[in-house]
Amino acid sequence: MTVFDRIKELSKRQGKSVSKVALDLGFSENLFYRWKKSEPKAKDLEKVADYFHVSLDYLLGRTDDPYSGLSPEQRELTVEEALNSVMSYDGEPLTDNDREILAGIIEAYLEKKKG
Repeated sequence: MTVFDRIKELSKRQGKSVSKVALDLGFSENLFYRWKKSEPKAKDLEKVADYFHVSLDYLLGRTDDPYSGLSPEQRELTVEEALNSVMSYDGEPLTDNDREILAGIIEAYLEKKKG
């Protein structure tokens, strides 16, 4: 997978186009498309990695783990990851049903907040 492919995938997960992400970062709208044929600058790659909360190694295809080498503070958890790793009730892990209900509530909240 190329750097462009990874950026495209990450953009899609956030519901954005690669052009929108480029503009959000202060780049030209078509910069990522140019990266299909040329090498990106290190400082530009770093901005992209920070934007998506992923490692540079992931963007460069050196690992398939987007969070390789990142501290918990640098990593942005998905709703499911957060529910699996940090939530319990009365000291017991959440049931699958509870996790599904809470994920739905959180996702609905985040959608409403966006729009």
